[in-house]
Order: sequence, then structure tokens, then C-alpha cells
Amino acid sequence: MSPPVDLTYERFQQLNMRLDMSRGKPSPEQLDLSQALIDEAGQAGYLARDGFDCRNYGLASGLPEARELGAELLGVPGAQVIAAGNSSLELMHDALTFALLHGVPVSDGAEIGAPWRAQGEIAFLCPVPGYDRHFAICEALGVRMIAVPMREDGPDMDRVEALVRDDPSIKGMWCVPLYSNPTGAIWSDEVIRRLAAMPAAPDFRLFWDDAYRFHHLTDEVHSTLDVFEACAAASHAERALMFASLSKVTFGGGAFAWLAAAPRNVAWWQKHSAVRTIGPDKLNQLRHVRFLRDRATLTDLMARHRALLKPKFDAVDEVFRARLAAVPGVSWNAPRGGYFISLYAPEGCARRTVELAAAAGLILTPAGAAFPYGVDAQDSHLRIAPSFPALEEVRLAAEGIALSLLRAIDERRG
Repeated sequence: MSPPVDLTYERFQQLNMRLDMSRGKPSPEQLDLSQALIDEAGQAGYLARDGFDCRNYGLASGLPEARELGAELLGVPGAQVIAAGNSSLELMHDALTFALLHGVPVSDGAEIGAPWRAQGEIAFLCPVPGYDRHFAICEALGVRMIAVPMREDGPDMDRVEALVRDDPSIKGMWCVPLYSNPTGAIWSDEVIRRLAAMPAAPDFRLFWDDAYRFHHLTDEVHSTLDVFEACAAASHAERALMFASLSKVTFGGGAFAWLAAAPRNVAWWQKHSAVRTIGPDKLNQLRHVRFLRDRATLTDLMARHRALLKPKFDAVDEVFRARLAAVPGVSWNAPRGGYFISLYAPEGCARRTVELAAAAGLILTPAGAAFPYGVDAQDSHLRIAPSFPALEEVRLAAEGIALSLLRAIDERRG
């Protein structure tokens, strides 16, 4: 359905929309791209390459073929990859929990550092706007969060370095280096080298969430500097823990995830995860390995995802240009990959925009969600997730968002 040319906020309300754009979920059409995982499940069988019966217990670090696929796609040796369950978020939660309870390998040659929780209050650096579920993990586990401004090439490194230099309570930092959620930033080589080399606590960790490594929205395939090489070159080989998954590649509710790390970190993970699992869903890993096969197959699949996603991102940009381009204090990004658009409103208008959108049938991510504790001091950031609705619904929803923002601005003016 095309929006009326003279569409106003009141007329938009009368359309009785019911759209949830609060999360970056794959659309049904995207999920259909991997339907063969279901339709051909019987053909994948249950025997691994070496004859291992994937129906049984075992292989706590994942199916060897699944670890090898991760190694190929992430650019690390297979022995440094763990293939796990459906969600990389679970891996991140567990990694932070293990560190709190047991400590981590440290860079000064000692075997394992003291458990983080035994060292008093600890803190994590959180580039903002950032990923709300990262912040939820910290809040749930009692980790204090320190916001760090994001730039187009990554976090403000002068600020990061100043914070960690003299504060050993800062034990980690959340990182989404490629097409950052939700700003779309691509972290520069300089930023990554500075993160790898900066003075920090000996048990400091970069939680390297490479969630959008495969999710390009243009024909140009962007990438970031190898964080493991950068850390090793700076004599901090254990500093990075990389997380990635196939959740937005195949099925959001039925894929699998990887942890990649230096050998000592992998051994640390294996020791502590062995207490909580006898092995992941190896049948699902086997199906995925036989469906995806290699980088070329994945590249072809992601091109089909892009063909479905890019028109939706373009539609939002077109509507915002038409409605908002001349409005002072309003801006937005045109991401080159990932799942989100960041819309910046004049100060004090974001929460009201979300309220007005909800009153018109649009559910958006809560204002402030991209900040620790849900607090956006400027009340100006909105995260837009265009992936799930149909294209015409996305176009109409973008109209509703723009109209809600314009109404919020008018109300604030008085």
C-alpha cells in the first residue's frame, strides 16, 4: 500500500497499523532461503565425517566440521574455534560469568588471574549507542557500565585509553567492529590496533561480537583488521574473545554460534563449559555444515539476503529524505551492512517519538535502549529495524516514524 501524498500524523493513526519494528529479526522470506535445512534434514543424516554418531553425547567443543567451517569463515585455526548452540549471546553471557567466577588467563605469564568478583566492583566499557543485550548481560551480572562515545570509525579511543590506563577495575569492553549495532560503524585499523596495544589490566578482555561479519548491504564487502593478529603483535595474545553466529544467516531460532580465541582462552573455555554441557546440538551443526559447505556457498546465500534487505533500508532512507532532510537537528545513517538504522532526533524528542509511534500502531525499540541502564542523557537516539516487515509496510512505517518525530518536535516547541 502506498501512503497518501498528504499523509498527516492523524491520518496515519487512522490506518490502524500493527507493526513491531523493535528488533532486527529476519523476515519470513529470509528464513525461506534456508528452508532446505528442514526439507532435506533426513538427507544430512547423523554420521559425521569420521563416523561419529551425532545423535549421541560428546564433542563438547562442537562437531569438528562445524569448528572447521567457523575457522574458514572467521580466519582462525580450527583448534581455536568452539562450535556451540544457537546463540552467540549465550556464549557472551557464559564467558562473562566464567570470568566473574573463575578469572581468566592473564598476559603476564601467570596461569589464571583472580576471579573478577573477588577483585571488588568491576566495570565494562560500553560504546554508545550500542547493543542493548550486551548491556542487559552486564546489568544482570552486576557489572558496572561506563559509556564511551562512538564515532564513524569506532569508539573514541582517546577516551577509552584514558579510562583503562589507571583503572584496573575495568575488565572488558563490548565491541561490534563491523556494521556496529546500531550505528553501522566500521572500526578502523587504527582503532583496532590501539585497542590491542593499550595499557590495561592484565586480565582485560575485548568481547569481540562479530555479529554482522557476513551481513553486507552493498556490493562492497567490508572487513576489519584481524584482532587476533593485532593483539598478538602487541603482546596481548589473550586479550580478544570473538563471538559470531549463523542466527541471521539461516534460522534465528535454530542456527549455531562460534567462540574463537587464543589457545589459552580456548582451554579455559573448555574447562569451565564442560561443567554445564555434555555437548551442543551436533545434528543441527551437521545439517548446517552440509547445507552451507564453504565460504562460497555462504557468500551466495548472503547475496540473496541482501536482495531482500537492501530495498527496505533504501525505502526508509527515501522517506526520511523526503520528510526530515530539512529539519534542524535531525539526522540518520545509511548503513553499509548490519540490521539497523540510527535516527537522531533533536534533544528531548526520542521518547516522545516512540510514544507517538506506539499510539499510531508502531512498536519501536524503546528510546534509550542503546545506552547503559536505558539512559540516553540527550534523549535523542532512535534505533530503526527495517528487516522484518514487508517492503510496503516498511515504507509506510517509515512515514509513521517521521510523522511521529515531527509531531514530537512540534510539541516541544510548544
